[in-house]
Order: sequence, then structure tokens, then C-alpha cells
Amino acid sequence: MTKIFVGSLPFTTSETELNNMFTAFGPVTSARLINDRDSGQSRGFGFVEMNDDAHAQSAIGSLHGSTVGTRQIVVNVAKPMEKRDGGFSRGGNNRGGGNRW
Repeated sequence: MTKIFVGSLPFTTSETELNNMFTAFGPVTSARLINDRDSGQSRGFGFVEMNDDAHAQSAIGSLHGSTVGTRQIVVNVAKPMEKRDGGFSRGGNNRGGGNRW
């Protein structure tokens, strides 16, 4: 199975449209857009999974650099998600009262 990253999509692109772009090259296992956690709006990228690697490579070769709406999209094999370390939190729970810097 090949997981494909699709970036620079117009924010108005639907998951059905994303799925349809790839079904022209072979069966699609899943097509998912990534939405902003707070607003629910599309972040302009998503992932497509295809069982057949040859179909996936054909889709990548044909769709990378093509235009969707007014945007030139990026299509490539998805890289594994990097593990995030603990680092800083998003929360603003700095109630120490002292200097923050």
C-alpha cells in the first residue's frame, strides 16, 4: 500500500474531489483532507492511500505539478510522521507571576 501526500490544494477542495483525482489511476483505499483543529477549515493538504504501488506511482507522476483551481499541487509519497518530543505546550498556563523571558 502506498500513502500519498497531496499539498497546495485549494481550501475549497472536498474529499470527494480528492478521491476522484486519484481514481482515474486506480482504486483508492482512502482519501482524507486535513482540517484545522480549531476552525475546522481545510489546511490545504491531505493524504490518499492506494493498494497498488504501480497505480500510485502513475498518479504521482501525472498529478505532481498539475493545477487544481488556481494552485499548482504537490504530490509525492508521504513520509512517516516524525515523533514529536515533549517540548513546549500550546497552553498559556504560565501563572508564576515572574518575568516570562
